Amino acid sequence: MTSFHRRTILMGAAASLATPLIAQTDPWAAVTERARSLDQCHALVVRQSGADVVSQVFRGPAFGRAVPVKSVSKTIVAALTGAAIDRGEIASVNDTIGEIAPRLIPSGADPRVAGITVENLVTMQTGLERTSGGNYGGWVSSRNWVANALSRPFVAEPGGPMLYSTGSFHILGAVLSEVSGRSLLDLARSRLGQPLGIEIPAWTRDPQGFYLGGNEMALTLDGMARFGEMYRMGGQYGGAQVLSADWVAQSFATRTRSQFSGLSYGYGWFLGQSDGVGYALARGYGGQVICTVPELEMTLALTSDPTLPARSGGYFGDIMRLIEGDVIPVARSRMG
Repeated sequence: MTSFHRRTILMGAAASLATPLIAQTDPWAAVTERARSLDQCHALVVRQSGADVVSQVFRGPAFGRAVPVKSVSKTIVAALTGAAIDRGEIASVNDTIGEIAPRLIPSGADPRVAGITVENLVTMQTGLERTSGGNYGGWVSSRNWVANALSRPFVAEPGGPMLYSTGSFHILGAVLSEVSGRSLLDLARSRLGQPLGIEIPAWTRDPQGFYLGGNEMALTLDGMARFGEMYRMGGQYGGAQVLSADWVAQSFATRTRSQFSGLSYGYGWFLGQSDGVGYALARGYGGQVICTVPELEMTLALTSDPTLPARSGGYFGDIMRLIEGDVIPVARSRMG
């Protein structure tokens, strides 16, 4: 055997031992490698006690580039709903469309539409037929997205089961524009982007000019992490109270449950528990995720290929195993 071959064998042996040795000396490095092994995963940031413990781009866009966050947009619109209530533009989540935005209700709509509350919209419990899934393409091809969503048949009573629907959040975004007299983009930039120090690019608008509520927004990975950290710290960021602590607490209270993932749902956040620790999750198509765990002073932001599905029985299940089986245990151990 030549000296070259001996060196090659020794180097291969050392490489095979690298991951277990890293895991023993730095548990966060093991988390990073686990995330890297997920082919759809683009990048991961984990912050604990305000410091980055993981910050890696594995593939896809560079760290500072804004990327589509898909239905994480719903959680952003939920935050803007809290901001509107904090400012008195909406009195409470019990306000109805008929009371605060009657102009949005199309003629001939079911009389029950006027009684749909802000809470029904932010929890997707309107009772109206969904605009997501197989109905999405037809909905965004319609001439009036708000009217189309509000003209759909009732398949349940308002306040009944959660019916995952981007239309509910689009209606909510239009309501926010009506009560404030400002576009959803302007609200997002001034009430979230400015205090968090993040850029929020313009995104899709409907034929009436309303920015799409519940999809197509874009943020950088750092922006996603800052948004999650703000919720983790009870609505505060950089010394400013961005959202009221009460809105954050109400957002993390169970209101309903997803029939797809089985997770509970609050105001724009999926809610779960792992080994007795509660977490809140914003989730977008393809595997765009913000997860905040206040008890462990931790926030995670993860981006993925936005063109591929991430179902609970597939890639999203892998993400949940990463969060519950790897990230949360390490974060708990680092809390002492």
